[in-house]
Amino acid sequence: MKVIVVGAGEVGYNIAKIMSEKNDVIVVDKDSDRAARANELDVGVVVGNGANVDLIKKLPAFDLFVAVSNNDEINILACLGAKAVSKGKAKTIARVSNPDYIKKPISSRTEVGIDVMVCPELSLASEIAELLYLRGAVDAELFADGKVEMVVFLISENNPLIGKPFKELDISKNCIVSALMRQSDVIIPNGDSFLMPGDNAIIICKTEDIDFIQSCFAPEDPESDKKKKRKKILLIGCGDVGLYLANLIDKDPNVDLKIIEQNEDRCLEIVDMLPNSLILKGDATDIDLLREESAGDSDVVVAVTDSDEKNLLCGLMAKHFGAQKVIARTSHPDYIPVFEMVGVDIALSTRNATVNEVLRLTAGTGIETLRAVPQAKSEVLEYHATEKSNIVGKPLRDLDFPADAIISMIVRGKELIVPNGNTIIQPEDRVILFSKPAAYSKLNNLFK
Repeated sequence: MKVIVVGAGEVGYNIAKIMSEKNDVIVVDKDSDRAARANELDVGVVVGNGANVDLIKKLPAFDLFVAVSNNDEINILACLGAKAVSKGKAKTIARVSNPDYIKKPISSRTEVGIDVMVCPELSLASEIAELLYLRGAVDAELFADGKVEMVVFLISENNPLIGKPFKELDISKNCIVSALMRQSDVIIPNGDSFLMPGDNAIIICKTEDIDFIQSCFAPEDPESDKKKKRKKILLIGCGDVGLYLANLIDKDPNVDLKIIEQNEDRCLEIVDMLPNSLILKGDATDIDLLREESAGDSDVVVAVTDSDEKNLLCGLMAKHFGAQKVIARTSHPDYIPVFEMVGVDIALSTRNATVNEVLRLTAGTGIETLRAVPQAKSEVLEYHATEKSNIVGKPLRDLDFPADAIISMIVRGKELIVPNGNTIIQPEDRVILFSKPAAYSKLNNLFK
């Protein structure tokens, strides 16, 4: 595909980097320094205003136009110009953060020429919401219209599956262990592979089987209080991310939600929006406040203020007091491993949320990346098998399949298939894989 990416900041740079593996990409940015950085990639670079229609007219014909600069209005105008120049043929995606323009993570404005609007803050809130209810999960994503789920579980020392070869486990009908992140290694497992304490296990399964999968990879602590039914969640910061997250969980009868927000006007604004939540005005970096509000008794503490430093500090204090799980927002994806190294269970960024949403939305349009997994330096991919594909008509065990990839799920019409060695891929199957970059060439040949 021919792809235009407007904005060469962190979001645009990473989208261009991933998409350029399989597509022709041109990056547009009026900042010469950011444009120079984009030149490091295998992409074309144009210095200029991406919202300038005259500039768009000079670009080569394109199939997809992605505007992800830091300015909402430029992104909207750029998409409008792209739709007009392409005479409606190109698909347009705009990154928009202002709540006046968008009320949910993904929105459509086709009537004004924007196929998809993506809100990074709301996408992040949705990602956090997915993780609140998954015990032991450090990452999660839905695919195939919500029918397929990828979950990354942190394997604890008391997991009963540790040391047992996968071929001996009764889980193959429900899921595929797509990869193991073991310290600095990323392992594509086989039947002789096994779990070790501290592994991050990347599981792809049917969403309907998630309870069983959770019981296998993150079993309940036998010492936990079985009578405890309501989940206690402490939310620190109720800006755009916090409010959207609170709205998602406020009506859950099985959740006690407590919110600490420092701004008094914001507290007064949200008190009527969240009738089932306890809202406290205060500074969550106040150690006495956290102690008084029993942060240590929380099942999950979520810190999503606009300050990375405050989120880290609040998260570490809550963890020190005994909180079971701490999730913290950072605006700098490079800080994620630092946050998690010093004690935060899960660190998430709006940049990664936006990149993943754009990749997921473009699936099925010739761009096969569904989800980047930066910590594993890998991707979840989707390929569409045709009658001419080399992978069709043969049992998987008979294929010369690359060792750096694994087929995780097959979508055949309304049917979901967890594959094994005897599975035969048919024309029109959608094949979801987990792959390292080293396998891309072989995969492309198999699906030609």
